[in-house]
Amino acid sequence: MTTRELFKLTDAAADRVKHLIEKQEAADSVLRISVKTQGCSGLAYSMEYANVPLPMDELVEDKGVKICVDPLATMYLAGTEMDYVEDKLSSGFVFNNPNEKGRCGCGESFHV
Repeated sequence: MTTRELFKLTDAAADRVKHLIEKQEAADSVLRISVKTQGCSGLAYSMEYANVPLPMDELVEDKGVKICVDPLATMYLAGTEMDYVEDKLSSGFVFNNPNEKGRCGCGESFHV
């Protein structure tokens, strides 16, 4: 487990991840975060469930939630905070990433 602050969650994001993992009925599951080449700005966040971290993943534990970070994504995600936001028209995870230099107009991708 890493002790540096690679990635952190707000209380709302931690609660939502815990809820989603409980719905999966796999208490040992972890959320795996990666960055993929996609979208008009070049990069997009990707999340998936994993039964175990992959051998080179960095395991981050915050607020009782285990997050695996793809080793290829660590340079893009260092210092990122994941939040969960709900409003009248939408809900979802939001990444507050200090490394981002810009986002596309639709907000689905970013560049560093």
